[in-house]
Amino acid sequence: MTKRSSVESTIQDSTRFKPTYGTAYDSDKEENGFIGTVITIISYILVFITLPISIWGCIKVVQEYERAVIFRLGRLRSGRAKGPGLFFVVPCIDNYRCVDLRTGAFDVPPQEILTRDSVTISVDAVVYYQVSNPLAAICNNDDYNRSTRLLAATTLRNVLGTRNLSEILSDREAIGESMHKILEDATDPWGVHVDRVEVKDVRLPQQMQRSMAAEAEATRDAR
Repeated sequence: MTKRSSVESTIQDSTRFKPTYGTAYDSDKEENGFIGTVITIISYILVFITLPISIWGCIKVVQEYERAVIFRLGRLRSGRAKGPGLFFVVPCIDNYRCVDLRTGAFDVPPQEILTRDSVTISVDAVVYYQVSNPLAAICNNDDYNRSTRLLAATTLRNVLGTRNLSEILSDREAIGESMHKILEDATDPWGVHVDRVEVKDVRLPQQMQRSMAAEAEATRDAR
């Protein structure tokens, strides 16, 4: 019973948005071996010899809304992503990538969808998202931005394909919540938090629009 309750609490905690801003999962001990140690020592010596000129290549700056993910000799450096402010890198052995933490938005292109009651419609949406874990965003996905866009388009088709036309027209908020939950669970390993999803426009076939307009006009005339 205790094990089950701990599992349920873990699942509940995983559904909450926790901006960790990156924690490396490798150990504190560097494992680059003897050659890596020698290269690192030589790099530090060269930096010391070429002071103060080399200091301009060692000190970097990231903005308040950014974090820097640093790699040393190809390995992720232990600790959190650096920033905001100043941080130190060693030329030749360190390289870094900056990740923007601000909330961004993108449009899901209009998707041709066949509803459950066999009506073809065109639906588009907008997704708001932000990076919650810079290390996961860089190391776990080649392009988290593009992956999130493609996943949003696929999710939109899958969710709307299980609903009737009347449900789509009347329950946009519920559809957005359903898409939000699916995207949040799928993008969490990529270090991406989906803030919200909004269905923008539902376009009906021209013939159906004319039929609905004629039906509405007939109803008004009958009154």
